[in-house]
Amino acid sequence: MHSSVSRHGMRLSACAAVVLAIGFAAEARAQEAVPQNDLLNATLWMQDSVEYKATVLGLFALARIRLDEGLADPAWTALPEMQGEKFGDRPPAIIVDLDETVLDNNRYQASLVTRRTDFSSKEWTKYVNDKVTDAVIGAVDFAKYADAKGVKVFYVSNRTKEEEPATAENMAALGFPMGGNVDTILARGERPDWKSAKESRMKVVADGYRVLLVMGDNLADFTDKASGTRAERNAVLEADMAHWGKDWIMFPNPEYGSWESSAFGGDYKKSADERRKMKIEALKAWEPKS
Repeated sequence: MHSSVSRHGMRLSACAAVVLAIGFAAEARAQEAVPQNDLLNATLWMQDSVEYKATVLGLFALARIRLDEGLADPAWTALPEMQGEKFGDRPPAIIVDLDETVLDNNRYQASLVTRRTDFSSKEWTKYVNDKVTDAVIGAVDFAKYADAKGVKVFYVSNRTKEEEPATAENMAALGFPMGGNVDTILARGERPDWKSAKESRMKVVADGYRVLLVMGDNLADFTDKASGTRAERNAVLEADMAHWGKDWIMFPNPEYGSWESSAFGGDYKKSADERRKMKIEALKAWEPKS
């Protein structure tokens, strides 16, 4: 009887050990699991890939060519509907977006990934005020090239007027031309009618200068029609086909922008899972035949 009880106790101990081992393994797998984050691949690509850097350098090389062509042609303008009459007599300028066009915010985007959090306007302001933003590769050299040609570089940005002082200090330290006695950072909210839509600020530049180029990473950097549906946005692309690669130069930004929000109707009140589901539903996918 004693021997049987001992064997039974050993079997119970062995079972308990197996259960504990399974439990520990499950806990280890849970600790190793990494939550989904739609920013991960895009941020890694923009921060670390040669492919991104080569693409951007090529775009700045194209911008130099187009800038020289525009300077040589007095009829050249990137904003024909805004320029009015006799724009050829005005001094030349270019309009450039800041974030992810000439300013590289990958430290902030990477922080969202590593800390598993989302964009916060309050936290973004803290990041801007830290003045740790880098320049996009090739951006300073291009801006200096334009400035040396007598072209005024205007930065039309949706950074806010409260963020403008730190932004200007950061950019000056990076070597960007800052316009001398002309305010060349046209920030959101700097005037009552300067909302997130940019055409009102672009018009201010066009009233005093011949605009040779517009450069950005988002359709909204070129036109206020960017907030439409996906079909409407594609219609804008086609209607403005003559501009792309000539006097409108688009930079790649797979991290964020109106391209993303158009997939879920711009409704950021939806949860991350709801937004991801709608983005998946927006895809045109190949379906293998059985």
